[in-house]
Amino acid sequence: MTTETETRLARETGPAQRVAALAEPVLADLGFRLVRVKMSGPTLQIMAERPDGTFTIEDCEAVSRALSPILDVEDVVSSHYNLEVSSPGIDRPLVRPSDFESWAGHEVKIEMAVPVAGRKRFKGALEGCHEGEVRLFIENPEGATKEPVLIGVPFADISDAKLVLTDQLIEAAKSRLPAKGYGDGAEIDEDKISQERSEDDNG
Repeated sequence: MTTETETRLARETGPAQRVAALAEPVLADLGFRLVRVKMSGPTLQIMAERPDGTFTIEDCEAVSRALSPILDVEDVVSSHYNLEVSSPGIDRPLVRPSDFESWAGHEVKIEMAVPVAGRKRFKGALEGCHEGEVRLFIENPEGATKEPVLIGVPFADISDAKLVLTDQLIEAAKSRLPAKGYGDGAEIDEDKISQERSEDDNG
């Protein structure tokens, strides 16, 4: 399975969904993968990365230059907005099967769109993703033993999943940084480019 053809957990709605549909092929042509599009007030956030999980300031700028004119022409977001292109950050969303494989061993929070055994929220140590099922070790719900229990939830039924920020995760994220770009893991969330756009910018 290649990263280019992996199914992404696309949970965007409304304008964010339309932006994602426009952005995904553009990003793919540039060698990037879309992680998530989110509208938060006047801010339109596009989160992206390279297939190896890295994303530099120069990458942010390249994506912004490529997407800004397309979004203006298509007028997907007709009201005033700020375009923010960023990396996924350390406590990143997990949106592809390979994400769950790559970050196995780290703590994850998962929210389901469809309940599993009557539950919609799970937290535990990620084991990986196999044959369409995300597996993680959670506390024994019966409380009979302190040994964690391995469970599986359908990847396709996940509403949201993200890593939990821990010291172990920070160290792992630092070790994956490119030689040039970010200085250390703490800077990942701050390295982004924002460009203010409004419907009268074309004038």
